[in-house]
Amino acid sequence: MSDAEDAADDAGTAPSVAIVGAGFTGLSTLHALAERGVDAVTYEATDEVGGVVKSREIGGKLLEVGPQRLRMTDAIRAMVTDLDIADEVLTADDDLPLFVYADGDLREVPRSLSAFRRTDLLSTRGKLRLLAEPLTDPIDPAESAQDAFVRKFGTEAYTNLIAPLFGGTYGSDPAEMPAKHALKPMMGLESRKGSLLRAALSRLVFSGEETPPAASFESGLQRLPKALADEYAGRLNRETPVTGIERAGSGADSVWLVHTEDDTQRVDHVVLTTPADTTADIVEGVDAESAAALREFNYNPLVLVHLESRARAEGFGYQVRRTEPMRTLGVTWNSSLFDRDGVYTAFLGGMHDPDAIERDDETLGGTAAEEFKRVMGVDAEVLHVERMPRAFPAWDDSWAASERVDLPEGITLATNYTGRMGLPSRVREARRLAGELSNSVGE
Repeated sequence: MSDAEDAADDAGTAPSVAIVGAGFTGLSTLHALAERGVDAVTYEATDEVGGVVKSREIGGKLLEVGPQRLRMTDAIRAMVTDLDIADEVLTADDDLPLFVYADGDLREVPRSLSAFRRTDLLSTRGKLRLLAEPLTDPIDPAESAQDAFVRKFGTEAYTNLIAPLFGGTYGSDPAEMPAKHALKPMMGLESRKGSLLRAALSRLVFSGEETPPAASFESGLQRLPKALADEYAGRLNRETPVTGIERAGSGADSVWLVHTEDDTQRVDHVVLTTPADTTADIVEGVDAESAAALREFNYNPLVLVHLESRARAEGFGYQVRRTEPMRTLGVTWNSSLFDRDGVYTAFLGGMHDPDAIERDDETLGGTAAEEFKRVMGVDAEVLHVERMPRAFPAWDDSWAASERVDLPEGITLATNYTGRMGLPSRVREARRLAGELSNSVGE
């Protein structure tokens, strides 16, 4: 009998699924599996849950040191209700404006037909060129995101609107993002609706559906993953890094062994929600080629500078047009969104300025405060500087390596680099995966 088979016998009665990582995706998957009656266990290498979703109280101010908000979709609302924290939810008025800073002023992003008519981000000619998008050819997977956007919407719309919003969201340069990796969801939408503009108009005018409101919690976004961790404390192993996995047995009788420093767990299926390099280390022993490919993925670093200011502004915040002589990518107005008492969060770094993460706090804070005053006309004090070395998947040429990731059956990646970013997307993927696993594990 092999060592793996001996370990499988020693592992005893086991859950059906092991989830590696107690970030928001891992905990959402645990919740969705529990709803379907699937026994699962989660491993987290640290003592903290939530992954990039982190809330901190610093200097008497509540700061988000990861995502600043989520969308209260039906699935998240149901989760919040299940966890009995609905009375802690804060929602923002979705009619609040979003801006782009361009040519020395804040200019409204058109998020409705009326806003499209009045915005000065686009000239009349630029608006007409954007409206001609249905006459253009579909996105070519071989072109860059920038080339696709310019071809379909025009140079003015790309420079003043799309590049600040799309590029700012990912901290990336659309010129370095192949469409086949970066625009896959848009390509699917375009195929279904006939054009991207038709899809947007259908949602704005014809669907009758309201956009889920931007939301947070009284104690910050991390309240949600913490509530999930409390709910499933008996299935969550904190400070228990997974050191490797291996298959034991063969055919229908095979199982996966999940190894930690002190234990081995036998399961039918392994769900990996960890960053690409961590995932590579875990799967090295079962699929060296996939592990090597995962190590090639590039991430964009990000710096968050939390500011306190007397500025009084109503809106979501602003993104900075990339042709402006500024390092700031954008600023979230937490004070306006969730009454965070003078808190504003500035973002620096990304693909345009990857060395930002290496600068000292004083330099980063000084840049953020000076550029905030340039835009808002009001002084700001630095509260905190947070560095995120792997904030976003870059979706650059390194993602060609994804075509070489082909893990054995029984191992699934559920991550923001194999699916869509954003907390609602993480919940959707968790629910979809749980549905599939509930029909297959233990068969």
